[in-house]
This record gives sequence, structure tokens and C-alpha cells, in this order.
Amino acid sequence: MTPRTRHALLTSAATLSLASSLVLTVPGAALAAPKPTTSPSATPPAAMSTVGGTRLGQTGTQAELGAGAPVLPKGLSARSWIVADAESGEVLAAHNAHWRLPPASTMKMLFADTVLPRFPSSEEHEVVPADLAGMGEGSSLVGVKEGESYTVRDLWLGVFLRSGNDAVHVLSAMNGGVKNTVRDMNAHADELQALDTHVVSPDGYDAPGQVSSAYDLTLIARSGLQKKDFRTYCSTVRAQFPGETKKDKKGKKVRGSFEIQNTDRLLSGDTDVPVYQGIAGVKNGNTTNAGATFTGVAERGGRVLLVTVMRPETAEHNEVYKETAKLFDWGFQAAGKVTPVGTLVAPRGTAASASASPQPGATAAGGRAGGGSGSAGDAKAPVAAAQAGNGSGGVGIAAGIAGGVVVLLAAGGYLVNRRWPLPDLVRRRK
Repeated sequence: MTPRTRHALLTSAATLSLASSLVLTVPGAALAAPKPTTSPSATPPAAMSTVGGTRLGQTGTQAELGAGAPVLPKGLSARSWIVADAESGEVLAAHNAHWRLPPASTMKMLFADTVLPRFPSSEEHEVVPADLAGMGEGSSLVGVKEGESYTVRDLWLGVFLRSGNDAVHVLSAMNGGVKNTVRDMNAHADELQALDTHVVSPDGYDAPGQVSSAYDLTLIARSGLQKKDFRTYCSTVRAQFPGETKKDKKGKKVRGSFEIQNTDRLLSGDTDVPVYQGIAGVKNGNTTNAGATFTGVAERGGRVLLVTVMRPETAEHNEVYKETAKLFDWGFQAAGKVTPVGTLVAPRGTAASASASPQPGATAAGGRAGGGSGSAGDAKAPVAAAQAGNGSGGVGIAAGIAGGVVVLLAAGGYLVNRRWPLPDLVRRRK
């Protein structure tokens, strides 16, 4: 496809005029929690955080449908979910948005948002045994080997595409160790006002007390998408990963590579899940305690939505992606026809946070461990973008531009620079 350039002026959000409202309450189904458990119960607590709005702290489904708005999808079984406009921050609908649940590998979004800005993508690191110590039994791995050198770019592709806990532990070692990284992640969660989140392990592996929420994961994804490399990695479909150094028949040391593919099925597709039109990442997860979790970002018709789904109870294959796709479809049809039930708050210290911060008395259940300092990075700083191996990523990489002008930079991708949330999101086209 030939690259072409397109300009479009920034448009302000339309004023919503709604004739009627609908509030749905769907209690969570009783289900015996797996052992060991990090979830306090199989039903949401009566009191949850009200960060982002009072409605978001209520149990059940929260939605206000105006005239012409589609009904919410049928058959949603997830314990918690949220649909939000990624740019305005408006929450279009939610279900138990602040329920603190095990996040599985969606926690890697916070890991990346915290650590990614600290190392240039070209930096190399030789792996020593201590780097891989402490990984949980049965961890997902990309195939990092002791004694081999990897670039930071290699490791981040391993984190995002294969959810490699080995790559997470190596990057954590580079960041001063797992304990220091956990402190940094918890501090950064505080900065983002992701107050439901408590980090115990940077890779999202099941651990007592490790929790997040659909609301927080959406905040975290929104922050991560500020960073060019984050957008590149999370939207890459496939890449080449360095293999192990071996001797050939002539005794010469050679090091090949192997292909890794993104396990996000809305991005890479599967037998029962097609690639979702407009998908651009972000991260999936699946563990015994968490079940399946997923946060995705997609764009259609100039509108960008974030959807997070946590723990569908239906046992159907790829159910988390199917429910996410249903919510994306609903959100694109409902946008402009619903009254928002809340908002995604801005990080502490930003200009937007003064008006978007929680109301007096708004609280988050539970506490935070550790101190440290997480770095959000400069959203508009020019960062070298990684490319998928063999040019098979299928995603155009956009660069920031001032003035709120939209410019098509490459086949399959263009940027948006409107309000705080997404200065230059990678857009994916079928």
C-alpha cells in the first residue's frame, strides 16, 4: 500500500442530549475461587472506589442509554469490564469497574509504562543466571537464555508478544532488581491514580495480594499509549527473536532466530476469532487465579476506544476476546448516544487532573505497598520505533505533530494529537 498524507482539523466533542436512561444491575455469579486465591470473593464488594465517578463504584452494570443507542451486548459473563473513549476519557459503560481482581499478564502494561522509558531500545544486555531467578512455576516464556545477549528491543517484544516472564525478569534486573521494580510500579500506579492496583510481581504471575481493576488497567493502558515504543510493541503482530548460539558443522558459532507471534487474538486472529478491524493492541493475560484478562485499544471512524474485560465465566474458547469484540462493537455504535457514567482521571500533576480528580470522599479499597519513583516518560519525545521482523507487523508507526492535525504517515497507520490521552496512536487497518 502506498503511503499518503491526509490533514484533518481537530474537532471538539459533541454535546450529548439524551432522552432516556437505563441502569442495569447484573450480580456476579457464585463461583468457587481457585486455590491459592488473590480474589477476596466471587462477588464484588459492596463498597468500591469511586475514582472517576460515583457510578463507577457501584456494583453491577452502569449505563445510561439515550435515544437511538444500542442495547448492551447479551451474553457478557465477565466479572468486570469497562468501555471508555481513549481520548476524552469518558466511560461509556462499565460493570463492576473498580472490583479488585487478579490481573494476570495485563499487569505487564504497568511494568512497561514504568520501566520502558529508562533504557534505549538498542542497549544490549548479557543474561546471567541471577536475572532469571524467582520466576513462578509454569511461567510463560519467550525463550531467553543465560549467557546470551539481547537488545532491550528484543526483550520488550518478548514481553508484549509472548508475555515472556523471562524477559520481564531480565528487564527488572536491569532496573535494579524485582523488589525495586515492584516499588517503582506501585509508585507509578499512584501517580496514575490507579489506586485499586497493588503490585507483588512485575510479570503479573499469581501472588497473594496482587490485584488491579478494569478501571485501573484502562488507565494504565491509556498512559502507556502515550509512549511511541509502547505503541509499537503492543501493536506488533509477529517478530524475529534471537535464538541460542550454537556451533555449526564446521565448528563455527552461529546464532539464528525464530518467529514469535502476538498472543492477543484480536490482533493476530485465531480459528474462532477474526482480527478485529481497527485493533492496535494492548495486552492479554491468563492465569489460574485471574482467569482470562484483556485490555484492548481500537479505532474506527476517528474515534478511539479502550475496552478492558476481566475473567469471563463462560468456558468457551477465546471468550475474553469475543466479549471484548462485542463491547467494542457496542461502543462504536453507542458513542454520542449515551451519557457517560464516569471518566478516566488524568495522572496526578497534569493540567487535566485538577478537573478530573476524584471528588472529595472518593476512596479506593485497600492500600499500597512500597515507595519508589515511576517514570511516565515524555509522551512526545522522539523515540526510535521498533519494527516487526520480516516487515510483517502490519502496523504503520506515527510520529507526533503539533496543532491537533491528523496526518497519515504510512500505510495502515496515522496519528492523532487531540487532547491529553493519545498524542500519536498507532492505528491498525485490516
